[in-house]
Amino acid sequence: MAKEILIYAQANRSGKVIDVVLELANAAHDLSEKLENACISALLITDGRNLDENKHVLKKAGFNKVYIASSEYLKDYSTEYYSQIAIDLIKKIEPEIFLIGATTQGRDLAPVISTKLKTGLTADCTSLDINEKGQLAATRPTFGGNLMATILCKQFPQMATVRPKVLKKSDKNYEQEPLIIEYSPDLSNINKRVELLDFIANPQLTDKRIDEAEIIVSGGKGMKNEAGFKLLQELADVLGGSVGASRGAVDMGLADSSIQIGQTGKTVVPKIYIACGISGAVQHVVGMSGSDKIIAINKDENAPIFKQADLGIVGDAFEILPNLIQKIRDKNNG
Repeated sequence: MAKEILIYAQANRSGKVIDVVLELANAAHDLSEKLENACISALLITDGRNLDENKHVLKKAGFNKVYIASSEYLKDYSTEYYSQIAIDLIKKIEPEIFLIGATTQGRDLAPVISTKLKTGLTADCTSLDINEKGQLAATRPTFGGNLMATILCKQFPQMATVRPKVLKKSDKNYEQEPLIIEYSPDLSNINKRVELLDFIANPQLTDKRIDEAEIIVSGGKGMKNEAGFKLLQELADVLGGSVGASRGAVDMGLADSSIQIGQTGKTVVPKIYIACGISGAVQHVVGMSGSDKIIAINKDENAPIFKQADLGIVGDAFEILPNLIQKIRDKNNG
């Protein structure tokens, strides 16, 4: 039987395939070459919305096969429905590898699938490779982010979740038509224990999402209080950017966890990342080191963040930021 790499093609609430699927697809092409050109497949679970658009997106990403499980009952994510659909398909096609984006949904779905299939799962990976024995070598931060561990899985499928934005999407557009396999899953015997009654969007996640922002002004414990984060918001506003936070700032109650950046938060790759009052611990750096340009402001000239920065400013952010904000406003108005 030909080897197969299966990727969960997660769609957003509008029914459109999200970027991490394309990032995983690009990585899968490299893995495939080391697995005797293994087939690269996608599993799309959908209620039918944007189906033609999604097929086109998955074609351009270079998938060889696309399995589409479609039902009107699949509009809203359900752990029970989605996990059982994935498990049934995995048992049928027996892929070597199953990859899922480490999104909120993916982090819920993956452990349920791995537990029921009695296989291993490497979570929140930052890179993927195939070792000399043909095994998936999944690398992720460990010991509080102080070390990087490469983990192997003894059972099949070898499973991993990968953080969004840590892998790159391909610049290449594939033209070969994938084999489309559509089916209607039998949901009648699945015990759906949770029913979605309403969805209320978090404004911090819908207005200038930090994982999509080109400019991020991020604050750490050094911003001290609400006034400090108001300064960050003012700077972000004049720059047309978004505010982020370190885990330390979130733990202090200065920011919501939805804008936390780092190992236990989001991974971001903006054009400009301005780190204010952030020491630069490995746990935070892993979430923002891919930024094009990093500007650090910190009173401690020995802060580790300066090792990551393209431009470092040693000083008090509470003195620097008001002057910087005013200068940008003057330029914008001039």
